[in-house]
Amino acid sequence: MPSRRLGLSFGVDIIPYKVCTLDCVYCQLGRTVEKITERREFGPVEPVLTELREALSKGCEADYVTIGGSGEPTLNLRLGELVDGIKQVTDIPVALLTNGTLLYRPDVRADCAKIDVVLPSLDAGDEQTFRRIDRPESAISIESVISGLCAFRKEFSGQIWLEIFLVRSINTDPHQIARIRNAIDRIKPDKVQLNTAVRPTADQSVVRLGAEELGEIASQLGKGCEVIADFSKAASEQTAAADEGDEIGSHSPLEDKKQTLLSMLKRRPCSLNDISAGLSMNRLEAAKYVAELQDLGLIQAEDKSGQIFFKSIS
Repeated sequence: MPSRRLGLSFGVDIIPYKVCTLDCVYCQLGRTVEKITERREFGPVEPVLTELREALSKGCEADYVTIGGSGEPTLNLRLGELVDGIKQVTDIPVALLTNGTLLYRPDVRADCAKIDVVLPSLDAGDEQTFRRIDRPESAISIESVISGLCAFRKEFSGQIWLEIFLVRSINTDPHQIARIRNAIDRIKPDKVQLNTAVRPTADQSVVRLGAEELGEIASQLGKGCEVIADFSKAASEQTAAADEGDEIGSHSPLEDKKQTLLSMLKRRPCSLNDISAGLSMNRLEAAKYVAELQDLGLIQAEDKSGQIFFKSIS
């Protein structure tokens, strides 16, 4: 499935829905169900690898196998084992979508060091703003996050693409941007990518920035900073709903498109164009499945800045 940041991607979901270290105001999956920092086992690795083998045996191609999904993947104790298994199955590079909050731990850094591209987040440069926007578990501080990213940079030979999610009136004034710039200078990522709320969010008061504003802030954050927020109708028709891609270990076979659609909407809200592109169907077919799921009371529509998104009713 296409991904805005990673091209064609096999997605691997290794965490139960909304088990996370943070409860970000902008999360497209809604509020965190269980906020923890303790790593756990969340099931065996082999079934995930079996699904990956089956997908590859059918001739499926991808630019990355992307570990991410419904919660914070570094909470899974078997992350390193999973990466080792993926690399035995395929030569496709492995990417990790993470909030980066556990990289202060040597065991987490060791697991992540096996990965080719790590995409962590950083939304603040000071403690007050961090707690306001990311609502972390009490043991996590902004300094532990930044220090963990710095330590990982020193140990990691792969690519680090740092995502910064901007929310108007929380982390967008000049002082906040300057603090974020200082953190970036410490971390030294290979890329900095700016995002904002173009879909429904956990906190409905979240206000997105416009494309011009994002471009201006990108210039303030220095060379190598790019805007990844997708505002255009054309782009939304071509972009899958989930950055994680076609997820392995999280839904029924693609032939059951209604079930696949429901699984997609459990991960994040999607527009009709997102659904059409992500499931390779025309808009009329996508609208039919959406209507059936609405009639069953499984999904609902929500307006975000004049565009209709559909989301699962948890």
